[in-house]
Amino acid sequence: MADFVILGAPVEQGTGRAGCSLGPAALRSAGIVEALEAAGHAVADRGDIRRGPVGAAFHPNRAVKALGEVAAWTAAIHRAVYEASADAIPIVLGGDHSLTGGTLPALNRRSAEQGRKLFVLWLDAHADFHTLDSTRSGNLHGVPLAYVAGLPGFGGYFPPLDQPLPADRIALMGLRSVDGPERWALLAAGITVHEMPEMRARGTLPLLAAFLDRVAAEDGVLHVSLDADFIEPACAPGVGTAVSGGPTGKEVAAMMAMIARSGRLRSLDIAELNPLLDPGGATARLLVDLTASLIGPASLQSNARSRKHA
Repeated sequence: MADFVILGAPVEQGTGRAGCSLGPAALRSAGIVEALEAAGHAVADRGDIRRGPVGAAFHPNRAVKALGEVAAWTAAIHRAVYEASADAIPIVLGGDHSLTGGTLPALNRRSAEQGRKLFVLWLDAHADFHTLDSTRSGNLHGVPLAYVAGLPGFGGYFPPLDQPLPADRIALMGLRSVDGPERWALLAAGITVHEMPEMRARGTLPLLAAFLDRVAAEDGVLHVSLDADFIEPACAPGVGTAVSGGPTGKEVAAMMAMIARSGRLRSLDIAELNPLLDPGGATARLLVDLTASLIGPASLQSNARSRKHA
């Protein structure tokens, strides 16, 4: 039986540019399976998820792009991740960040069935908290977190949610490109937000530790959603929406190690790697290294489980 299941989600229709569909293959070529196996984990790579049929979809906001395609991907990813999460930790290789419209509802459903609370750590330069009505770019990688948090306006377009993900279980870190409507929506929802100026002033690891303490206090399980543009683009250039001023690769590795030591990780997605913008594959290799740090050696996870059940 595998400890981890790898699923590719080669969706790029949420970005408005080509390249993210190549992300899963690039991460595999960079050695993500081998890195986990070298740490002592059993890994099953189930290949790429296939999108289902695309239905007709029209929205009054004429800026919205590829609504039918993204909705079809959302449903397909939900099915695949829900199945994989039954007896293993799913790692979803993106693909643009619209993929979380499928991953998070599936994981929230699975956690609820197991009597556990799902918490989400969203590592991103962007909040992705627009609705179909508020988006001005129309690129639907900017809406998935609003959808899974239950904001209005998605009904009839995206798959219905079994239950929204409660806002008090979501923490966003690394933000540095948030517009006015998103900022007000985040405030109204009550989501924990740590933008880069606060992280520089107060320290990234203390803020992360406080969130992990909340997860532990409620005996919750943790999903990490890692957008490649969370990282300083000088360290991770292979993204289509780069924003300067992010944490370095070394700083992100320290975060990953802290999460590994918590023993709370139950799922991961990696989004927005664009190999067409990643000459030589440096970003892909960094993301593989960060994943290895996040997962940790098999002995660490085993010890964490033993402490939990002691």
